[in-house]
Amino acid sequence: MNSKQQTVLLNDGHFIPILGFGTSAPQEVPRSKATEATKIAIDAGFRHIDCAAVYQNEKEVGLAIRSKIVDGTVKREDIFCTSKVWQTFHRPELVQVCLEQSLKQLQLDYVDLYLIHFPIAMKPGENYFPKDENGKFIYDAVDICDTWEAMEKCKDAGLAKSIGVCNFNRRQLEKILSKPGLKYKPVCNQVECHPYLNQRKLLDFCRSKDIVLVAHSALGSNRDKEWVDKSFPVLLDDPVLGSMAKKYNRTPALIALRYQVQRGVVVLAKSFIEKRIKENMQVFEFQLTSVDMKVLDGLNKNIRYIGSSISEDHPDFPFLDEY
Repeated sequence: MNSKQQTVLLNDGHFIPILGFGTSAPQEVPRSKATEATKIAIDAGFRHIDCAAVYQNEKEVGLAIRSKIVDGTVKREDIFCTSKVWQTFHRPELVQVCLEQSLKQLQLDYVDLYLIHFPIAMKPGENYFPKDENGKFIYDAVDICDTWEAMEKCKDAGLAKSIGVCNFNRRQLEKILSKPGLKYKPVCNQVECHPYLNQRKLLDFCRSKDIVLVAHSALGSNRDKEWVDKSFPVLLDDPVLGSMAKKYNRTPALIALRYQVQRGVVVLAKSFIEKRIKENMQVFEFQLTSVDMKVLDGLNKNIRYIGSSISEDHPDFPFLDEY
């Protein structure tokens, strides 16, 4: 980690800011909020903006980025923008189509990072979540290595500076890494990661392959009723985080974010509340002791807030493996 730049070196030579601003939002949040929140985030100092086609607010996020370039707050090269190819675009001929749609929405010529959002292909079409008459997801038979080759072409075309994956387990990463004719390794694997799911084994594996771990849902989750089991404990209510927050005179959220930064994990902080967005930038203003880092390591409960209801009947469902 380069602490002066607060960035991490990727295996293709590019740098990724270690703190990112997440833009996914529950359906009840108006899309216009994404413009307002992203502007606040950029003004507060965020330079890494994490987007995805499936969030369906890239147009609004793009408006914020464009306005901050126009008003002179940032240049395009100051912003590290991520997008993701959705499951209904896994066919090789559709990968660049999805990226070009995102670029048009974002009003950008390229993204800094393009990711495969989830390692399971779904039936192409207008519907992001295609289901049959029984409410079951309709899958598509696409080899993930074929999708990866199309990702490589997006990098070669200059539409994405770096390429990586999301929500992949070790086996799925190894499949790409051992692919005959591999041109580019994934630079990162973006996965759910927080003190209740610290991903230690996956982190160690990724490090051994020079792949950066990026943490989404780093503060637990927004408790979206569609995805999250309400019986799960609320991470930020954890008494250990609470006592550390008092000790360091910070919020429990900042303790959870700082934990990832000190592990060298790129961490996404998501909020649509101005005070919290600004507060999250304080992650660079303090340091946890090695003893406290070990205590936080000990909070792991293998609780996964996100994704347990998506495609768990599929043989390639990534969360059935230990890591």
